[in-house]
Amino acid sequence: MSTGVFPRHQQALEALKSRGRYRSLMPRAGHDFASNDYLGLAGSELLRDAATAALARGVPVGAGGSRLLRGNDAEHVLLEDEAAAFFGTQAALFINGGFTGNMAIFSALPRHGDLVLYDALIHASTHDGMRLGRAQCQSFAHNDVRAAEAAITDWRAGGGSGQIWIAVEAVYSMDGDRAPVVALAELAMRMGAVLVLDEAHSTGVFGDLGRGLGQAVAHLPNVLSLHTCGKALGVSGALICGASALIETLINKARAFIFATAPSPLNAALVRAALAELAENPDRQKRAWQVIHHAHSEAQRLCGLTGFDSQIMPVIIGDDRRTMAVAQALQDQGYDIRGIRPPTVPRGTSRLRISITLNTSLAIISALFADLATLLETPA
Repeated sequence: MSTGVFPRHQQALEALKSRGRYRSLMPRAGHDFASNDYLGLAGSELLRDAATAALARGVPVGAGGSRLLRGNDAEHVLLEDEAAAFFGTQAALFINGGFTGNMAIFSALPRHGDLVLYDALIHASTHDGMRLGRAQCQSFAHNDVRAAEAAITDWRAGGGSGQIWIAVEAVYSMDGDRAPVVALAELAMRMGAVLVLDEAHSTGVFGDLGRGLGQAVAHLPNVLSLHTCGKALGVSGALICGASALIETLINKARAFIFATAPSPLNAALVRAALAELAENPDRQKRAWQVIHHAHSEAQRLCGLTGFDSQIMPVIIGDDRRTMAVAQALQDQGYDIRGIRPPTVPRGTSRLRISITLNTSLAIISALFADLATLLETPA
């Protein structure tokens, strides 16, 4: 691109390069420590066979329109019925993705006069949804239930009378730590709030049969859950699960749903197959946890790294350039590990985000942490 055509954009890109924050697309290569394919389903024979079977029975590849026009296929409806039954909620809505799902929820459900109280580390998609909505928005300290309760009390004392929506992630995508879901659900019930739980990184991994970290509270009328289908389920799209009144409101009010072409019916058929796998083969989740526990153990044994709480293992390095240099060195050794920098994470907390999936063997995981130990010991 000529610098004379879009000089300000080019200058901004050069500034990103100088600060070690320039992003570019790169092909997948090496051992998978970067994907969210936690159960190894994305490239599985199981989903390939499900796709072949769905096509053979005439499931269309494209929807041809929005769900409210001609795009509402029988596969969408079957998936939503099965998902509601599986996750234990009144209803479910299949939407194009987790990002779109959060935008739909927070732009359409909270109303003028309401309060969205969100965890300080909530996902960017929630922030974008809140910007499109009309409710007041306020953060609370990460995973701090007392801080959330104090914020609610102060808001009510100040005259706030609308609905309160508490927005959290079940497992945080960059830190890998778990939300105190049950305590938050109890707080929501006590305070007359709605808990909106993003299960993106817990679906398939946590809960009985992979129903998520919020499995014990998902049935409550004041809990709304978002289960993405492009991570542990290996496909794409997202399922919003909760009370029928909330799901029907999304169908009628969420622009991200109303004005978007429906997800592929074939995609819906594959998500159905992935949910059936969770229900019928608990060994897959069990094997995932065996691999996760091995990774935690090897990280401590070989690198002295502790405190991990899930399949997402952040290794905080701090400096942007140093982080990218370590990531590049690991990539050169055959490990697909990416460096994460601001604004995705707070300034000064650039990190390696190591993702543990069923796509790598125990031996490869051990080798990774041995090589990482050497790199971390090398002076910057």
